[in-house]
Amino acid sequence: MKEERIDWPSSAKLALSVVVNVEEGSEMTIARGDRGMEPVDELGVFVKSAIRNYGNESNYLYGIKAGAPRVVKLLKRYDIMASWTVAAMALENHPEIAEAIVELGHEPVSHGWRWVHQFKMDEATERDFIARAVASIEKTTGTRPYGWLSRYLHTDNTRRLLSEAGFEYHMDDYSGDIPYWDRETVPEKPMVIMPYQLDTNDMKMWTDPAITPTQWLDYAVRCFDQLYAEGEDGHPKMMSLGLHLRIIGRPGRIWALEEFFRHVRRKPDVWVTTRRAIAQHFTQTVPA
Repeated sequence: MKEERIDWPSSAKLALSVVVNVEEGSEMTIARGDRGMEPVDELGVFVKSAIRNYGNESNYLYGIKAGAPRVVKLLKRYDIMASWTVAAMALENHPEIAEAIVELGHEPVSHGWRWVHQFKMDEATERDFIARAVASIEKTTGTRPYGWLSRYLHTDNTRRLLSEAGFEYHMDDYSGDIPYWDRETVPEKPMVIMPYQLDTNDMKMWTDPAITPTQWLDYAVRCFDQLYAEGEDGHPKMMSLGLHLRIIGRPGRIWALEEFFRHVRRKPDVWVTTRRAIAQHFTQTVPA
C-alpha cells in the first residue's frame, strides 16, 4: 500500500502540535440559560433536573485559577509553541487567559462561541455561532482564528460555513497522521483538514479516573516515539497532544506533562509549532 507523506521544514522527522483546550467559563449551566448542568464532570455527578451544579462549576474554575499558571509555566520553560482551542466566551469571562496567549505569541483556534454542541443547529444559527466566535476571539486576543474545532459533533453545513467565514483549516477529523485536502465540500475553495488525536488527549483522565498520569504519559511517549521512528524511516508525520487546564493542570498530573516535554526536547529534528503553521506549510508544499 502506498503511504501518503509530507516533508517538514528543515527535514524534521516529526511535527508536534500541542493543543491547549480552554472551555472553562463557557460550559453548560442554567446560569447561562441552559436547560441543565454540564454533563462532563470528573466527579461523575449528573442529573437531568434544572439545577446548578456548583461543584462542577468550581471544578472547571480550577483550570483558570490554578491549572493555567502551571501549564503556561511549562510551555515557557520548554519553549513549546501551542495552539489554544478556545471557546470564545471562556476568554471573555477570563481575559487573563487571552492575555497569556498573546504574551506567549501562540495561536488562538476557535472551539466555538461556547463549549456546547452545534450539531442540532440550523444553518442560520450555526452561521451566527461561527461569526460570534470569530468576532469575540479577535476582540480578546487581537487575532482572528483560522482553525476550528467543534465539541466533537458538527453539521453537514459546518465546513462550508467555515470556508465562507474565512477559516483555513478544520480539526474535526480523526482519520490520519498528516493533513489532507477536502476538495469536495467547497470544490472552488478546498480546505485543509488537520487531523486531531483523541487517544493522546488528557481528557482520558477526566472521563475515566482509572487512567493514571503515568499511563497517560507512557501512551503519549510511545505515540511520539513511534511517529518519530516513522519519520526517521522517511515518512514524517504529525502528532497532536490535547490538553485541558482543569485536567493536566492538577498538581498530581502536571508532572506528566513536564516529563513529556523533556522527552520531546531530548530528540533532534522535531518541529514543535502551531496548527496554522503546519496547515500553511502543507498548503505551500501540497497545492490544492
